[in-house]
Amino acid sequence: MKNLALIFWSAFLVNNIILIRLIGLCPCFGITNTIETSAYMGITTTIVMIISTWLTWIIFHGILFPLNLVYLRTASFILLIIIIVQLLEMLLKRLYRKLYNTLGIYLTLFTANCAILAVTFLITESNFDILQATIFAIGTGAGFAMVIIIFATLRERLEFAPVSPTLKGYPIAFLATSLIALAFLGFYGLFGIM
Repeated sequence: MKNLALIFWSAFLVNNIILIRLIGLCPCFGITNTIETSAYMGITTTIVMIISTWLTWIIFHGILFPLNLVYLRTASFILLIIIIVQLLEMLLKRLYRKLYNTLGIYLTLFTANCAILAVTFLITESNFDILQATIFAIGTGAGFAMVIIIFATLRERLEFAPVSPTLKGYPIAFLATSLIALAFLGFYGLFGIM
């Protein structure tokens, strides 16, 4: 149980996918205009990470590794993520129209979200079992959601802050992100996790 807690906290704080690994920055800057949109994006990304983790773990350990087809990992994982995202998009369009309209183009761009693909790669390289892989995906998704919600909060406040016109928009967003990333470096080594 202690090992599972370490896996979660490592993925959530110590090795945060956005701020420490610098993966998934595109949705971080693209979707964080409002807190509501960021929360939807974080929840949806976490769900896609968990589902893709389960399916890619099964494919990797059930088909690719036993048949010595590991070189097909990238292509098969990307194809599987595309299928998951398309099914999710159809489900949201039919059942949750408001969420579908809120996420807009970014829902389709889940297929290009490198954070989702990175999680599947990190899991196969770490030789996690299915429970450890699930905990890692939940921790990574929760860390992703936390960062984009924090970032959306900052961007909403910076919208009304007295910022120089040359720093308005993305320049101040990049500065804020770098400061948050520096703060997260303080978690490095926490619980002996590197």
